Amino acid sequence: MALPADGPVDRSRDLRSHARQILAAALRAADAEASVRRALRRDGDDLVVGDLRLALREFLRVWLVGFGKASAQMARAAEEVLGERVDGGLVVTKVGHAVSLRRVEVVEASHPLPGPEGEQAGRRMLELLHGAGERDLVVCLVSGGGSALVPVPAEGLTLQDKVTVTDLLLRSGANIREVNAVRKHLSAVKGGWLARAAYPARVVGLVVSDVIGNQLDAIASGPFSPDPTTYADALAVLRRYGLVDRVPAAVRERLERGAAGELPETPKPGDPAFQRVTLWVVASVVEAVEGAREVAEQLGYRVLVLTTSLEGEAREVGRVVAAVAREEAARSRPVATPACLLLGGETTVTVRGQGRGGRNQELALAAACALDGVEGVLVVSFATDGTDGPTDAAGAFADGRTVARGRELGLQAERYLEANDSYTFFDALGDLVRTGPTGTNVNDVVVVLAS
Repeated sequence: MALPADGPVDRSRDLRSHARQILAAALRAADAEASVRRALRRDGDDLVVGDLRLALREFLRVWLVGFGKASAQMARAAEEVLGERVDGGLVVTKVGHAVSLRRVEVVEASHPLPGPEGEQAGRRMLELLHGAGERDLVVCLVSGGGSALVPVPAEGLTLQDKVTVTDLLLRSGANIREVNAVRKHLSAVKGGWLARAAYPARVVGLVVSDVIGNQLDAIASGPFSPDPTTYADALAVLRRYGLVDRVPAAVRERLERGAAGELPETPKPGDPAFQRVTLWVVASVVEAVEGAREVAEQLGYRVLVLTTSLEGEAREVGRVVAAVAREEAARSRPVATPACLLLGGETTVTVRGQGRGGRNQELALAAACALDGVEGVLVVSFATDGTDGPTDAAGAFADGRTVARGRELGLQAERYLEANDSYTFFDALGDLVRTGPTGTNVNDVVVVLAS
């Protein structure tokens, strides 16, 4: 994992070295491929997943399908377990995240905005599942990012309609549950529609969660899960963020018709399609934070996990994280130093400027502004998939010297924060976290170290 060079202050150098080790441990603990290997195994001719045991001899064919940033790595593990029993399949992952598979095709598609490659792959996946019968087994590998990677528009909509809506929602500050409530009602695959397509085949799903609370209906917009949201809920999200008059007319008309009862709702709990579907969450931010905790303790820190349900506007959360870091520096609390405070979850950004960045970089920049001049503390905010927003960085480091180092380069941190241009600021300082694709996707991890 490539991380920024050590800073100019000796104490900061030690903290950054430790932060690298802690972040690497978080990734190892939530590795998607390893998580599938732990959850899925062969016992003779039986396939065992959790407390479920399936006799493979009872199935004529076994298919693998997957979508999400970690789905190719998950499929590689599933292929190794199932071996020659895999008859084929299709996995859709983000550009740059593909791995070689023996029996399953891998397609790369655009993210976070959907593209034509994903739409084509999604239609092919629908065809494959429609062709599965009662004696077929479908093993599905789902991770975060799947919503954008298989964007099959509902009848009457175009891919461009979905691109426009997705872009507006991602810039609005809406959380992932709100975003997906809308996307599910504009889709032919999300919100349980893939389960309906696969019925009556037996479906076993392994899920790497990027949603706080591991809500299966929200991860990748719940293609194999009952949808508790409605057209009315989707319309309410657009109203909440002032988007009703900004989305394409076809989108607004579809949601209004659905809310009026003129269109069929997404499949709900009790639908027969879900009787033959079983899903397991095999990795989440909880595992990542636990892995980070273990290594931090080995490094000699007193560790306090503040939350694994972090949410809120990134810059506001950054200021709160900085306030806690200042308390550590000044009064050695809430835990005695040397201290490591851990937070897991996912913030949001309301985009008002024209800069580049992501929620983790924005959180780190806000924290840096609030930590200006404070010694002996370090904050790093990090996206576990290796991609923070539409950038090549996973996050950024911030400490009490960050703002001053920016000033030495003629960069005013507050101006970059207001312009949503955290990437440019941290790139100039060499303080971006760059990892490339990590093989997992379990929200974000924030580490606060105090010496």
